[in-house]
Amino acid sequence: MTTFASPVDTDTYGEYAITRRPDDDRPLYRFTGRISDDDSTPYPAEAGRYHVYAGLFCPWAQRVTLTVELAGLRDSVSVSYVDNARDGRGWAFREAIGPDPVNDFALLRDAYEATEPGFDGHISVPTLWDRTSGRVISNDFATIDRDLASRTAGIAGPDRIELYPAEKRAEIDRLEEWLRPTVNSTVGSATGSGPDAAQASATLQTALAALDERLTGSRFLIDDQVTLADVRLWVSLVRYDAAAARSGAPRLAEHPHVWRYARELYALPAFAGTTDFPSFGGTDAVAEDWRSGAEHGVPA
Repeated sequence: MTTFASPVDTDTYGEYAITRRPDDDRPLYRFTGRISDDDSTPYPAEAGRYHVYAGLFCPWAQRVTLTVELAGLRDSVSVSYVDNARDGRGWAFREAIGPDPVNDFALLRDAYEATEPGFDGHISVPTLWDRTSGRVISNDFATIDRDLASRTAGIAGPDRIELYPAEKRAEIDRLEEWLRPTVNSTVGSATGSGPDAAQASATLQTALAALDERLTGSRFLIDDQVTLADVRLWVSLVRYDAAAARSGAPRLAEHPHVWRYARELYALPAFAGTTDFPSFGGTDAVAEDWRSGAEHGVPA
């Protein structure tokens, strides 16, 4: 029997909120286990062992689902999605998106409770589940994608792309330090109407102008090879463009090299296949803008 959560009901369960005891100073993303390929952690890279709970709406989760696809892990690391809406119970599994194929949980909270009874922290996607130990090992989006990109070559398929090559890691990490505060964590506010919207928009547009200049002479962020830096940027660009179309903010097309770059990546099946425009408010017209411009082939 497949288990599904009841419909979203904020009247009964309230809005989702993170509850923490006043004396609990643990990180918000509490589980930080790491996959390894050298026995340096309790979680070795083994085909079929790990499962990613993701959300189509979430850019941080799409970083991971994109990495699974591009790193040739689709047959080694399974993925499923929570429903696009939540109430006070947190993310849930409902018929519209599909069940939990690993544990048949109704709520993602159940995975956290199985790991830490009485869990009172943040229930987030992506969440990395270990079938062997029957527990969440990580909800730290900052390391899940990195580990899947760099520590799983032994279980990857022949189509694997080296997303985090050793000789480029320092540059990829520097780009992350710049892009996370200026783009990844800014796109939501930049298309909003709150008191911080104007500053967020100015910060974002400055970053997009700098990216446009960088991409004038480069196919991708680092030369002509897709890397984890592109994965991390792209998931924010596509959501920003969808939000900008709704709000009247400047669209990506105002930065022609960024627009070319973003749509060229969308031509890669992994990017299109893990992207669901309606889940983050993208209209059919926005989706068509991206499809119609994705005419450049991207080498594997």
